[in-house]
Amino acid sequence: MNDTMVTVVGNVATNVEYRESVAGGMARFRFAVTPRRWDKQSGSWTDGHTSFYTVFAWRSLAMNLAGSVSVGDPLLVHGRLKVREEEREGQRRTSVEIDAVAVGHDLTRGTSAFRRVVKAEPNLTARPAERAGRRSEEVGVAPVAVP
Repeated sequence: MNDTMVTVVGNVATNVEYRESVAGGMARFRFAVTPRRWDKQSGSWTDGHTSFYTVFAWRSLAMNLAGSVSVGDPLLVHGRLKVREEEREGQRRTSVEIDAVAVGHDLTRGTSAFRRVVKAEPNLTARPAERAGRRSEEVGVAPVAVP
């Protein structure tokens, strides 16, 4: 296939939304990427225009994201770039999405502790209600995962 693969570095802008389906888990979050440039005249760094991407992840990556990522976390996202154009209410809109293949914390900006998930022990990345043996719906928790 001729997919356009990208790697972007930025920050998580929204909570990770996690949902289970027949095909497996799906996670979605918004990702902000702001370029920084050195301004020789002022002698300081200046921020460029922030671009926002909707990142989708599937199956085990989705589950691990839901248990590992919070708003504001610096990440690297690698995946397939998809640009969609549609018309709504007479206005043309463009959305940019990334189907993630790999996601990791940006270790140039902090530290991280990796925990391998053992297939027989999926609750290492489960939400707190699920660790207690209850489904989220039973305790009134929205399908948004927080670590």
